[in-house]
Order: sequence, then structure tokens, then C-alpha cells
Amino acid sequence: MPELPEVEAARRAIEENCLGKKITKALIADDPKVIDGVSRADFEASLLGKTIVSAHRKGKNLWLRLDSPPFPSFQFGMAGAIYIKGVAVTKYKRSAVKDTDEWPSKYSKLFVELDDGLEFSFTDKRRFARVRLLKDPASVPPISELGPDALLEPMTGDELFESLSKKKIAIKTLLLDQSYISGIGNWVADEVLYQARIHPEQSAASLSKENYGNLHKSIKEVIEYAVQVDADSTQFPCEWLFHFRWGKKPGKVNGKKLEIYVVILTKVYFTGYRKIT
Repeated sequence: MPELPEVEAARRAIEENCLGKKITKALIADDPKVIDGVSRADFEASLLGKTIVSAHRKGKNLWLRLDSPPFPSFQFGMAGAIYIKGVAVTKYKRSAVKDTDEWPSKYSKLFVELDDGLEFSFTDKRRFARVRLLKDPASVPPISELGPDALLEPMTGDELFESLSKKKIAIKTLLLDQSYISGIGNWVADEVLYQARIHPEQSAASLSKENYGNLHKSIKEVIEYAVQVDADSTQFPCEWLFHFRWGKKPGKVNGKKLEIYVVILTKVYFTGYRKIT
């Protein structure tokens, strides 16, 4: 699932390659489950001739500001992805479109051609994404209901301590609540908890002051590093949980054994480690 680092990589790719260019062609998929609340004809007509002014993100949502409203907004869901022809954009795990696949992909929900010939597409293999056309995306749901962005609006250590100490729910459940903090999904939550040495089912209110400090540090470090490398998982540190969690296979890191635990209550995976005896 694309999370904050992957969506930020897509935003940066749009920003670096598409700003100041005019939309000369727009094709919308005939998929009312994904294309939310607007007809294909109206969507396409609203984009044609417009210039892309800026690209914005909050949490796992991205929107493009054009030279006049309305603006296209993308909620990435389980497998949403931005592809720019001829430009390397992060290939999200489990949602990648191969270079040898047809272009635009059969999974394309929005295809755009710009006045310099550059083409980009928003794809979704699993149809959990939502593509909307909105006058002001940030002022309406789902974006208006999001909590502070984990990268752009980070809590201070004291703010995190104060807010968590009042939450009597599992810490991972809280981190996944987009109204509490936006942008953290399963893999980021698993990674920050693993780095902070906190079990995902532990109550947020029961964390020690040391736990709070470690969690604050790991949220900042994991997200900033993943964003720095444009969510390219091949550049993630070899000791990160990310490299082990997908296949649910145990492994060894720095002479320590990783073990897989299935958390039945939340239906998510967590890996802890212990020394080999």
C-alpha cells in the first residue's frame, strides 16, 4: 500500500516534471467506483487547456493545483500509483506496472498528455483508490478530516507524550488512525514501532516516557529517510523490518533472530527480535 513516502515521491515527480505545462489531452477511465462523483466527459473537459501550477500532498492524498479550479485529487487506496512516461517514479510494492506493459496501462484511471509531449497516468490495480474533481480539495473530506501530516506537521515530543497518554487503545491502531496523524500506514507503523521496540498491541496510554521518546524519534527518522530516498526500498537500511515483513519469513539482523508474530486482533503483522541462544 502506498503510504506517505510513496505518495510524496509521486508528488515530487509531478513537481519536478510537470509544473508550468498545459494539459492537451485527458482520458478518464469508465470506472465510477474510482472516479468519484463526476462524469468522464465533465472530468476531461475540466482539465483540457489548463496549466499545472503546483502539486500538493497531505497524508496519503495528492492533488494538483491548476491555473483555475476545479482540481484533480487522488486518494491512493491500496494500490494507487503515479507513472510518468520516461521518468523513474518509485514502483510501489505490489502495485508496480512493468516497463514492458502497455502504455497507458490497462489499469490507468487518469491519463494526461502535456504540451511538451510528456505523459503521466494515475493507475489502480485494485480499485480502492478514488479520483475526484474538487474546487478546493483541502477543504472537504477526506483531506479536511485528516490529522497533522507526519512529515509536514510533526508533533513535538511533548505533544506526542500529551496526546498518547490519553489514548487507551493499541498504539498501532492509533498510528493508523488518519484523523490522529496522517500518512502512516501498515509498513511505516510496523517500522517505527519495531525501531522504537514497542509492541503494536500495547496501549498508547501505558507507554513509558522512554517509549514516547523512542517513538517520536523513530517516526521522524523512518519517514524522513524514506522520503529522502524517494521511497526506493532498495535503499532502505538492511536492518529495517521492511525487508522481512512482506513474506512473513524470519531472518537474522546483526546476529539477532527475527521472529514473525501475527496480531490477530488488528490483522496486521509485527516482527520482534531476540538474541540467538
